[in-house]
Amino acid sequence: MTKTILLPGAFDTKGPEYAYLKGLIGSQGFKVFTMNWGVLGGTTLFPVQMDNKIVALSGGADIEKLQMEKDQKAAMEIMEKGVTALARKLYEEGKIHGILGLGRVRSTKIITSAMRALPIGVPKVMISTVAAGNISAFVGVKDILMFPSIVDISGLNRVSKIIFRQAVGAVCGMMRMESEEPRAQKPVIAITLFGQTKPCVDRCREALERKGYEVLVFHATGTGGRTMEAMVEDGYVQAVLDITPTEVADALYEGIFSAGAERLEAPGKAGIPHLIVPGCVDMVNFGPVETVPQKYKDRKLVESKAAVTLMRTNIEENAEMGEVFALKINKTKGRAAFLLPLRGLSRYDREGEIFWWPEADQAFFTALEKNIDNRVPVVKMDCHINDERFAQKAVELLLAMIEKKE
Repeated sequence: MTKTILLPGAFDTKGPEYAYLKGLIGSQGFKVFTMNWGVLGGTTLFPVQMDNKIVALSGGADIEKLQMEKDQKAAMEIMEKGVTALARKLYEEGKIHGILGLGRVRSTKIITSAMRALPIGVPKVMISTVAAGNISAFVGVKDILMFPSIVDISGLNRVSKIIFRQAVGAVCGMMRMESEEPRAQKPVIAITLFGQTKPCVDRCREALERKGYEVLVFHATGTGGRTMEAMVEDGYVQAVLDITPTEVADALYEGIFSAGAERLEAPGKAGIPHLIVPGCVDMVNFGPVETVPQKYKDRKLVESKAAVTLMRTNIEENAEMGEVFALKINKTKGRAAFLLPLRGLSRYDREGEIFWWPEADQAFFTALEKNIDNRVPVVKMDCHINDERFAQKAVELLLAMIEKKE
């Protein structure tokens, strides 16, 4: 089967550039699916499979109305919605297998929105004038290759032709690399990790791998949690061992490692097994000590690394988090359970260590049990999170959830 690359562009202003890309892709033996989201018109330089009328309708508006109103911001929002929805639909229908785009800031925003709607592993290359700057808002947690345009994207010249050829080479090279066939049919398990919970995570990972499972470990630094949950949503992950949901603490208390307000929710929405351990909810992460918000300056702080300062969460914050965890997990459509280590939630939260505060931890446990639904088991262990028998119990419980028959 000959694979197809989607070219979504504003063909009313970038027709010659896209015509050049289309020709290069064809010379490499791939098909092209062209999608025009240019509001003012299209192009006669090449056939357009999906015109701006269809894109606008998919975004919730009529193209003639957008042209009459001349509200550029509103029009771009509509076209972004349309391009994003249609790209996902085309992929799900098997009509496209990769995507390539080009443009300045506005085009980059629209096209990368469509790219983020596609699963990890689908080739995604964006030639952009902003590729050399902060691209986090465009890339998100997806595998988008941002290709610096070097010069402005205004016609074809000796520099732009070099860049365009290299970008086409990149996306075509990705298309030629077939995905590896899965080596096992057992579920892929995601585990969340922080340095403070590494001994526990390492033991769990090793035990699960011995059982034949494939284990993906995500560092709980905000991006890690978002990436993990995005992969759950895309169907890559079939069970989650959430040893370190510390990103919830950062989201609530202004930390730098927030994974957003939706953290903890993806496994429940997907209906997959989700075992939650409150690893590292005893801390909030800030940058260098001078960046800690003024209202937290008198709190217990630890400079764990040159760029990271940890703040011990207090009784009130832990109680609030216990309630938040419960309310989120109560919405699950699948199997969920909690495993609580009563002797400490991190390396620093242990008897004799700087964050040891049993009353604060207990506030989390009490609030969780008070608010959690009866159908969600809460298992307690009189040990520390990094004790060997705690990891053994976590693996035992998760495997029971995976293997349980309806």
